[in-house]
Amino acid sequence: MMKTIQRGNLRNFLLLFLLAYHQLASAQTFSGFGGPIPDNGNSIDYSIPISGIPASIDTLNFGIETVCINATHTYDADLEFYLIAPDGSQVGLSLGNGGGDDNYTGTCFNYFATTSITQASAPFTGTFKPQGQLGIVNNGQNPNGTWKLHIMDTYPFADTGNLIDWSITFGNTPAQAYVVNQSNIPLVILKTNGQTISGTTKITAQMGIIDNGAGAINHVTDSFNVYNGFIGINIRGSSSSGFPQKQYALETRDSSGNNLNVSLLGMDSENDWILYAPYTDKSLMRNRLTYDLSNDMNRWAIKGRFCEVILNGEYLGIYELTETIKRGNNRLDISKLTTIDTTGDSLTGGYIVKIDRVSGPSWVSNYLPDQTNMFNNQIIYQCIYPKPVNILPIQLNYIKQYVDSFESALASSSFTDTLIGWRKYADENSFIDYFLFNELTKNVDAYTLSTFFFKDKNSKGGKLQMGPNWDYNLAWHNADYCTGDLATGWIYRKNDFCQTDIPFWWKRFLSDTQYKNHMKCRWNDLRSTVLDTNYIFNKIDSIASYLDEAKDRHFLQWPILGTYVWPNPSPLANTYAEELDHMKQWIIDRLNWMDNNVPGICTPLGNETLISNKEFTVYPNPVTEILNINAFPLKGNDATVTVYDASGQVVLVKNFKINTYHSQILTLDLKRIQKGFYFVKISVDDLEIGIKKIIKM
Repeated sequence: MMKTIQRGNLRNFLLLFLLAYHQLASAQTFSGFGGPIPDNGNSIDYSIPISGIPASIDTLNFGIETVCINATHTYDADLEFYLIAPDGSQVGLSLGNGGGDDNYTGTCFNYFATTSITQASAPFTGTFKPQGQLGIVNNGQNPNGTWKLHIMDTYPFADTGNLIDWSITFGNTPAQAYVVNQSNIPLVILKTNGQTISGTTKITAQMGIIDNGAGAINHVTDSFNVYNGFIGINIRGSSSSGFPQKQYALETRDSSGNNLNVSLLGMDSENDWILYAPYTDKSLMRNRLTYDLSNDMNRWAIKGRFCEVILNGEYLGIYELTETIKRGNNRLDISKLTTIDTTGDSLTGGYIVKIDRVSGPSWVSNYLPDQTNMFNNQIIYQCIYPKPVNILPIQLNYIKQYVDSFESALASSSFTDTLIGWRKYADENSFIDYFLFNELTKNVDAYTLSTFFFKDKNSKGGKLQMGPNWDYNLAWHNADYCTGDLATGWIYRKNDFCQTDIPFWWKRFLSDTQYKNHMKCRWNDLRSTVLDTNYIFNKIDSIASYLDEAKDRHFLQWPILGTYVWPNPSPLANTYAEELDHMKQWIIDRLNWMDNNVPGICTPLGNETLISNKEFTVYPNPVTEILNINAFPLKGNDATVTVYDASGQVVLVKNFKINTYHSQILTLDLKRIQKGFYFVKISVDDLEIGIKKIIKM
């Protein structure tokens, strides 16, 4: 009897002890002090040592519940706060939120909060859902150790601030983690092994890619079957670096840290890659739509594949793994320029130049920008190939002088002269295509940022060519400034409304009658092919169908539908389908405006008129290599077949002897002609018979 009572008392004692311990464990808060937040480009960690709590935290029974901070700062959007656990796992609490407002005052982060920090306004006061998945630190690790609050001021030498204090609360209502286990699109899994990815120097990390093929499901537990190895990685972008969903620049590397050329997701072998984050583009596709249409127009643009990214166990949403603009046989295919290429034809190419924020060897144009509403009152050109570390002074001087000559010819009174005017230095068709594409998309960065042009060797054509197209996330009705939201008006005239520096080129071109007429012909051709409304919409629908499943996960991680994200125009879409509807309607309106306002008069071959007659037929059309011409009986002795490009320039001429009594098949070998749209004209004894339009694929 005594033993029974003793056992009962012991059991009750243990139950009371466990209950008291559980209550103690459910509400333990640990606090730490802060200090200055560096404004010199360096980050800082403030630590809290934790001990005396259960040796394992999870998402079910006991774990981290809340993190609170008190901080002062004069521009909250500059700040990034990360929580780093003892095992190195980290969570983004707030990354670049609050705009130009001040302070985090009594700001707490809790998984169960109803409002995300990304949807709140500064000064932040109250409890918010953190930007990252707080529950990923409740991963079974031992929480007894050092926890860190990692703080970074991403815009140095501008605004100052201090962390006053911060705290962590553990309890029995632990933060959960949104875990993605599978996807119908490729999975990219990154591990930094406790390191923080910065916006400067690349850190060495690991990357695995899973792609089981079209129609298959990719599981995070599957073997890495596309890539499994080392990378160098850093945050990339200018304004985009302030968005919560970061973009990353990648280098694939071997175990020794050397660059490693590999093929990723069907793209050509290289070592430089980008994980592009479409955070502000709620359609998720504006860049991909642009690049696909550009390639369809026979203007090289980067390839890419959509994927879902998991970083250190945290789901980051939909990304696009893309190529970079880079010279190479598998990228922008222009001549390689080495340190021995200093004379003659070898010095003349290739070069890639851009107009953008200055980051490399550059020079200032001799000509002022468009005078309407200037910003810095100058145009700066930067050479990005050869790379800044490789280019020789003689090479930089050559491309500078060539661009100077082009601008001088364009500014001269003889600028329309085909021998000494601007066409001596520049490929007219590429400038027309670049202009039409940026105007169609109403790209607010056009002509002033992310603007590229290149030059190959003189022996390979040698003229300046515009492109490649790059960075259209603020195009296609996705900017609420500089008239980017309007379906009317010219974006090359944006400095009528915004303070910016635009090269004088574009207004000058539009005072060239031949340029305008050629542009009108090119616009008409494109509208009947790759810029046909249905053609564009089919592209949009195809991408949307591919992303249909993944987009729900993306917007669960980033709940921004119906919420303003700079610089989204009004009205804001509340659903993904509504976002696409808004974009499509704007495209319809924009195409209609362009149809009515692209200047020029199109007579494709001078004074000749496009004729559709019975005298001959062409097939196949589109054609890839050999074009067959079925010529009906023609009266005469000699037939001449001439092929013109869309601007009326002759690209091929072939003469035939004809039989005046029988139909006959004439053949043209078009293998060496680039893909695009052309006109085929037949003349017999110098008398024109007819003209047919063909597409070369």
